[in-house]
Amino acid sequence: MSETLRTLPEPVAVPASAPTEPAAPTAAEAPRKLKRSIGVVGGTLLTLSCVTPASTLFVVVPDLFSTLGTATALTIAIGALLCVGVAFCYSELGTLIPSAGGEYAMVSTMAGRLAGWLVFVLSLLVVMIVPPVIAMGTADYLAPVVHLDPSYAGAGVMLLATLAGLLDLRANAWITGIFLVLEVIAAGVVAVLGFAHAERGAGSLVDLTVATGSGSGDGTKAVTAMLIVSGLAIALFVTQGFSTAVYLSEEMENPRRNVARTVLLTLGISAVVLLVPVAAITMGAPDLAALTSGDIGAMVAAWSSSGVGTFISLCVALAIINAGIVMVIQNSRVLFASARDKAWPAPVNSVLSRLGRFGSPWVATLLVGVPGAALCFVNLDTLYGVTGVSVTGMYLLVAVAALLARRGSHGAAPAWRMPLWPGVPVVLIAVLAYVLSQQEAPYLLWTGGIVGVATLYWALYLRPRRESRWLVTVPTD
Repeated sequence: MSETLRTLPEPVAVPASAPTEPAAPTAAEAPRKLKRSIGVVGGTLLTLSCVTPASTLFVVVPDLFSTLGTATALTIAIGALLCVGVAFCYSELGTLIPSAGGEYAMVSTMAGRLAGWLVFVLSLLVVMIVPPVIAMGTADYLAPVVHLDPSYAGAGVMLLATLAGLLDLRANAWITGIFLVLEVIAAGVVAVLGFAHAERGAGSLVDLTVATGSGSGDGTKAVTAMLIVSGLAIALFVTQGFSTAVYLSEEMENPRRNVARTVLLTLGISAVVLLVPVAAITMGAPDLAALTSGDIGAMVAAWSSSGVGTFISLCVALAIINAGIVMVIQNSRVLFASARDKAWPAPVNSVLSRLGRFGSPWVATLLVGVPGAALCFVNLDTLYGVTGVSVTGMYLLVAVAALLARRGSHGAAPAWRMPLWPGVPVVLIAVLAYVLSQQEAPYLLWTGGIVGVATLYWALYLRPRRESRWLVTVPTD
């Protein structure tokens, strides 16, 4: 590992709203700026890889099938529709605030530093936990070739993703792009096989039932509206990767134009790549019990042959590795930006903000990837529930920031502007608050406890040092 730091031009930083403006930093203290090196194509490849529709389809969607049955496609479609409004908010805020800090930079600037800090904690919670759990799914899809312990396989994927994350971002765009093609092919094959072996018509997509047992002779029950609402938190999670475009905005060429294009293009492509196979699986499952079991690999093998099943499994394994690479890239940028914005004691900020010779924040990358490998050996049964609550809460605060995005000088700033403002953020706030209220109490308590600890850190450390800590900056073009 080279410890030679890359010399980069210093940006002009615009601090978020604060009661007292801090003194301008010296050249040596000025925040470091990431190198702009990617356009819409590279940003879309990286962002789609974070959505990783194939690994989501094979790792997360089976859990939705087990609780929602034939209502899974409808629930994901509703979640994707909600995400259109969320994408509008991200696009407008991302072009106004093109920072590697992503959500927290946007919310801090528009809604205040405490709100931004809480968004940072929620986003960090999501991005630190999700990659290792998805990585552990690699073992299941390598099983046709080699049998591995899920924890060790997941740790290996996380370490490989960490090494890739240390490279130049442009190189990673091509690496993840190649993997992305393979996972889209896998999703396409599943869709073709499912439709070709359809056991029921398109009406099954709105015939909302789920099996009550594991056998074909067991009964069924109707899926209630409240169960769909509860499942929306996970549905938002499976389509939420488009937000990666905002994290990469500081490294995008012409971010005022390209961020919005990347966000909206990514959401559209990922929704299609995910929804079409889900609809095909719903229609092609041999019976409702098989659909509820969520064993997509077994259904693919039954529709085709063991050879095709093995090909699909290997493509999914590559998709999971791909997702790990992009998530490590994304997460390291968040940690890097928090140090640049002085969220931690000075020695920690200095170390986390270091850039390596490839222009990547190498210390932040290691601190994201290595603990992620360790998390593969931890029981994370509540992962999806906590992640769903965190994503919903994060989107809620982003919608509030979007509602405030046209106040004062921000209203005249050059940026992409969403249609139907302020109606879109107002409706989102109401819907997301309701979805949040319908989540299970343990997940709300876990997430609430973490947010409570973060609030104490804000009150006891950050707020008393408001002139020297948590100075959220926005590098200019």
